[in-house]
Amino acid sequence: MSSSQEDIPEPAGFTNSDFLLDPFTYNYLNSTFQLKGKEPRSYEGGYSTDIMSQKAQSLLRDAVIAEKPFFLTIAPIAPHGNINMNGSALDDNPVFEHTAPVSAKRHEHLFQGVKVPRTQNFNPDTPSGANWLLELPQQSPENVEYNDHYHRQRLRSLQAVDELVDDLFAELEEYGILDNTYVFYSSDNGFHIGQHRLQPGKSCGYEEDINIPLIVRGPGVAANYTTEIVTTHTDLAPTFFKLLGIPLRDDFDGRAFPVTPDAIESTLSTREHVAVEYWGYAGGEGIYDRTLHENNTYKAIRIAGPTYNLYYSVWCNNEHELYDMTKDPGQMNNLLSPTAEPAFLVAGYPLEKVASRLDSLLFVLKSCKGRVCREPWKNLHPDGNVSNLEEALSSKFDDFYEVQQNRVKFDYCWNGYVPEAEGPMWEKHGFFLRDGLPWHTWV
Repeated sequence: MSSSQEDIPEPAGFTNSDFLLDPFTYNYLNSTFQLKGKEPRSYEGGYSTDIMSQKAQSLLRDAVIAEKPFFLTIAPIAPHGNINMNGSALDDNPVFEHTAPVSAKRHEHLFQGVKVPRTQNFNPDTPSGANWLLELPQQSPENVEYNDHYHRQRLRSLQAVDELVDDLFAELEEYGILDNTYVFYSSDNGFHIGQHRLQPGKSCGYEEDINIPLIVRGPGVAANYTTEIVTTHTDLAPTFFKLLGIPLRDDFDGRAFPVTPDAIESTLSTREHVAVEYWGYAGGEGIYDRTLHENNTYKAIRIAGPTYNLYYSVWCNNEHELYDMTKDPGQMNNLLSPTAEPAFLVAGYPLEKVASRLDSLLFVLKSCKGRVCREPWKNLHPDGNVSNLEEALSSKFDDFYEVQQNRVKFDYCWNGYVPEAEGPMWEKHGFFLRDGLPWHTWV
């Protein structure tokens, strides 16, 4: 929302709201909020997360007074970078400054000496990844030092978020509803700092950007229980519906995920994939590289099962990536690169065999809707004899996957979602779509 658009319609579905407004959304010390039905209010000099904490407590209090079931969403900006922006769009404002996150003063002294973990893929001596990443220069010592500072500022800014969460739980306990309330804690994206020589940012499909926390507390949820069950953002709404006893909608792309230990263990084998996609530019944050890297549109899939743990992607320039995340968690050896180290087997199967199955799965998922997203293997095998990658790797399906199936491809790169650029697409009943026309029209 923009503070210059005071007459915009109020968001549907909420009884109350108090939104951050652009161009001040990501300014830690000069935020502007708009309470539903009220004029925008500036909080210059106040710390954004602390202000949001107070507003969250106020909304919670209103919900408790109403004595009805409630759904409260709280979205602090930390640890996002700080943005000072004068104007409503990048094209017409004279000032746009993107700096490291800003912490509350009470946290400025914390995490002295902490550095970005020096993992295998941190500022490597040789380029890694694909596409434009292969052209990134190795970062200088000064650049690395700045990125360590950026990392510390992220940690410091998160301390106020921790306090917000603590205060929220204290309020729930005081109202006597803590044990009857589900709390979900997550993030909209991950973040990379220095991995694959990348400047601070979040626009890639690598593990640092897509593997995010999900913490759940509530009735029936075991304390201190950790699971590797595969979930994604589109699973949240169905999960909320199921917990509340609301019938699931058939147009949901996601599936409700279990929150109790027994239910989790019984569904591990049925949840294996997450679709990942991005359109447009990739921009670095901080002071060392503000280049908007073009050709950053890609489709990808992250898939994990009892005997495999893989990442597969197709970029808009039609470069491909495949990483065995068990052997190569830093994603340094792209098995589909012409210069890759030889890999005759992936998860115990020939490389080409695995890649063909992953590409077909991605072909279905890249434009899916509703049930097709939830049951992609069933759309490839309507008789139901395949429900996961391991079953699809049976040799009896070699011709089906390696010869008969179309491939994920792009006709050209574009900095936005343009279906016409994304080649053939999967139609609801198993046919292909291209340029909005069914496949039989073309053939």
